[in-house]
Amino acid sequence: MNSSNSLTNELLGQLQGAPMQSMAQQLGMGPAETEQAVGTALPMLLGALGSNATQPQGAMDLFGALQRDHAGAAAGNGLGDMLGGMLGGLLGGGAGQSQAPDGASILGHIFGGKQQQAETGLAQATGLGANAGQLLQILAPIVMAFLAQRVQSGGLDAGGLGQVLGQEKAQVQQQGGAAGDLLSGLLDQNGDGKLDMGDLFKLGAGFLGGRR
Repeated sequence: MNSSNSLTNELLGQLQGAPMQSMAQQLGMGPAETEQAVGTALPMLLGALGSNATQPQGAMDLFGALQRDHAGAAAGNGLGDMLGGMLGGLLGGGAGQSQAPDGASILGHIFGGKQQQAETGLAQATGLGANAGQLLQILAPIVMAFLAQRVQSGGLDAGGLGQVLGQEKAQVQQQGGAAGDLLSGLLDQNGDGKLDMGDLFKLGAGFLGGRR
């Protein structure tokens, strides 16, 4: 997988135009500033999911969550329509209020005890400030619906999903930059400055441990 066909770039491309403008409006930010922040947050989210799916049980848990909770959002007339509907709900008020805890719940499953670190790191890296947590809550269900669509359209099983996400994680870390630095900091769970099987075991064991 090269950078031209990464999951991050594919989803970022789908968010261009009206979806990005909707997020900018929701966050009270300019379009360029929003795009830069999204471009940092997406690879961090996908990379964290890739680490969670490194363990077979983590991949199975993620696959089950996508089938159980997010396949409906992915079904329809394409990703663009799905994103428009989700973001339209956010801006509409009532649907957005019901979606916000869903995003928060997904983030809790992805990052576990590292969620505050993820939000703080994103805020510092992008200048988002208090908007960092809100952006991650907006993006989390979008990422899950995007992955559910990839599973459906690509006929992926849990192993295939884990492989695709593992490649994405490796690419994010190899490319470095703000997203790579944030991801590496999150994955070093035992604080020794490097990734090892102890870190990966904690990530795999903690992923999506409880049903929402």
